[in-house]
Amino acid sequence: MKFGKLLLIMSLCAFVAFFARVSCVSAQEKSVNPMVLVKTSMGSFKIELYPKEAPVTVANFLNYVDKKFYDGTTFHRVMPGFVIQGGGFDKSMMQKSTLSPIKNEAKNGLKNLRATLSMARTNDINSATSQFFVNLKNNANLDHASEAQYGYAVFAKVVQGFEVIEKIAAVKTTSKGPHQDVPEKPIIIESITRIEPEKPAAGDPSPTTTPAPNK
Repeated sequence: MKFGKLLLIMSLCAFVAFFARVSCVSAQEKSVNPMVLVKTSMGSFKIELYPKEAPVTVANFLNYVDKKFYDGTTFHRVMPGFVIQGGGFDKSMMQKSTLSPIKNEAKNGLKNLRATLSMARTNDINSATSQFFVNLKNNANLDHASEAQYGYAVFAKVVQGFEVIEKIAAVKTTSKGPHQDVPEKPIIIESITRIEPEKPAAGDPSPTTTPAPNK
C-alpha cells in the first residue's frame, strides 16, 4: 500500500515537472520578438521589432509589410550623422497613399539610440503612417521629454547588416523639388518580409533575441 502511494506521488511529481518544462518552453517561444528582412538596392539587413513596448506601432508596421506596401519605395532622405528615412515615396518621389495615422508611442521608454528605428511624423504628434527612420547615432533630442517635446516612437532595431545602413548614409544627396537630402541615385526598398526569429541552440534555455534598447 505504501509502495503504491509512493509510486503515485513519484508519477505526479514527474508529470508536474514535465508540464512545468513544457510551459517554460512555450513561454520562451512566445517571448521571441518578430523579425523582418529588408532587401534594398544596396544590400539587406534584419530588423527586430518590439511589440511589447510599441504594440500599436509594430502592428501598423507589420500591416504595411504584409500588404507589400514598402516594396518599391525608397530611402528618400539621407542625413549623415543623423538618420536615413524611407517607406513613403517611390523612385520618382511620388508619395504613396497610406492608412490612417497611428497613436504616438514615444512614451514607451525606448530611446533613439544608434541602429534603432522610429516612426517619422509631422509636427502633429499623432501623424505617423508608413514612414520610418533609422538612427545613425544616439539621437537623444528625438526622445520623449515632455508634452511639449513629445518625441519619436522607437519600435525596432537593426540587429544584422548595419553596414548596409552606413553605406546608404554615405551616398551623395541633392534636392528634388521641395525635398532635400534626397539620394542622387534612388535607393530602392525592394521588399520587406517577415522572417523566423532565431531559435535557441540545443540546451540554451533562453531565446536568442537581443534585448530592447535601453530605457
